[in-house]
Amino acid sequence: MFTKFKKTAYLPSEKPVFVWDGECGFCKYWVTYWEFNTEDKIEYKTFQNTAAQFKDIPLKEFKKASRLIETDGSIFSGPDSAYRSFTYFKKKPFPWHSWYKKYNLFAKLSDHGYNFIAKNRAFMFTVTKLFFGKNPLKIKPYWLIYLFFFLAIIYVFLKFL
Repeated sequence: MFTKFKKTAYLPSEKPVFVWDGECGFCKYWVTYWEFNTEDKIEYKTFQNTAAQFKDIPLKEFKKASRLIETDGSIFSGPDSAYRSFTYFKKKPFPWHSWYKKYNLFAKLSDHGYNFIAKNRAFMFTVTKLFFGKNPLKIKPYWLIYLFFFLAIIYVFLKFL
């Protein structure tokens, strides 16, 4: 499990910094999507290039989870780093970040889901491309097609039993 940090003494210069694993295809896919949707409101840096800047966060913790570091030094870790980054999107999605802060069950489920994804990145990258397409700038909801066929199979199966 990743460690959550509240603050860093090493503030980003002008805008929040999203720190991620530059060697992770799954991470690269979603960072590309977020970078497009946040329109230069967040700086995206790999931990490989920027971990030394934040001396109060151990390198091993950057390897475990993404971090969004705000200009006031606040740190959002793991799934909440993603949820917090959504607040910078030009089109606001569901209030994931406020749910994470408000509902303990949602936070725990998010943390465990994040850990599962982090431990299975290659597989989850394959699933991501299968469900959303190969281009993160042109996401296609293939998962709806799969869901439709799955429900149709169940319907047919139940109808003829």
